[in-house]
Amino acid sequence: MRFRSGSVTLAVLSLLWCTLGATITTAAELPVIKIDGSSTVYPISNAVAEAFQKINKSTARVSVNISGTGGGLRKFCNGEIDIANASRPILAAEINACKAAGIEFLELPVAFDALTVVINQKNNFITSLTVAELKLMWEPASQGKIKTWNQINPAWPGTPLKLFGPGADSGTFDYFTEAIVGKVRSSRTDFVASEDDKVLVQGVSRDANALGYFGYSYFVENSRHLKAVPIVESPGKPAVLPSLETVMSGAYRPLSRPLFIYVNTRSVSRPEVEEFINFYLHNAPAMVKEVRSVPLSRTTYTQVTDNFKRRKTGTVFGGNTETGLTVEELLRRETKH
Repeated sequence: MRFRSGSVTLAVLSLLWCTLGATITTAAELPVIKIDGSSTVYPISNAVAEAFQKINKSTARVSVNISGTGGGLRKFCNGEIDIANASRPILAAEINACKAAGIEFLELPVAFDALTVVINQKNNFITSLTVAELKLMWEPASQGKIKTWNQINPAWPGTPLKLFGPGADSGTFDYFTEAIVGKVRSSRTDFVASEDDKVLVQGVSRDANALGYFGYSYFVENSRHLKAVPIVESPGKPAVLPSLETVMSGAYRPLSRPLFIYVNTRSVSRPEVEEFINFYLHNAPAMVKEVRSVPLSRTTYTQVTDNFKRRKTGTVFGGNTETGLTVEELLRRETKH
């Protein structure tokens, strides 16, 4: 039997179109795992999501977005997302919002971070900063008054002090203000604010008089353009640079902090979400290193995985932002509660 080439071509194209259409329809119908929140946790969750989807193409689509820890937890407690990335523990008001909406959650630490204070590469007079100096820069009372570097330290030049920091929806903002100023969300407001850490990186790298702060992984990624500042916790103590070693040892205080994902317990009843969380915790040590954050100890990951399997709900932090927590202290809490 003979076929005309035009007929064969049309038949082949028709078959390809039907196959492509079926593939598109199937992809569109996949369940979606929704993640939002912290820009600091974003690189970890995004790396895990990409790896998960490569292996489980027919299981689910994973959407990872950034709206800051506060923004992500608002969506989480409204039932809009399955998982919230958070660079600080969930706060009392957020716990109450979740409770009012009938949402129970699992608190899963996934990494540690060294919140990093950065300056421009051209800055040649800052060799370290004390917590007291940082407080003078950032406390509300300094707004409109502390405008030059020599107002912080007379030995420094009288050039303008340009500040860059996370916006009010950021967990990094909450943690920094608690650790440095002494009260959550207590800060001057006359600085360049953004929930997007890339904006802060660009701002400090382009201004010789600038200082900013954000998560350690963003500093490492941009270390050619920025300098990390060693921090002196209190008088008589040494200046300590942020690093994997100084975070793990507990030497980098008070700006070391655990990073979390919060998971809606109703979402975990969906097999694709349970599979994703198990994948996340199993692969976290490698993924965390890959994105240049600080992994927890293997013992801690084992305990967190056990807590997930037991569906241990609630928080071990009591609705407070706590500063200076070490890896060992975090493990003790995870084990006891």
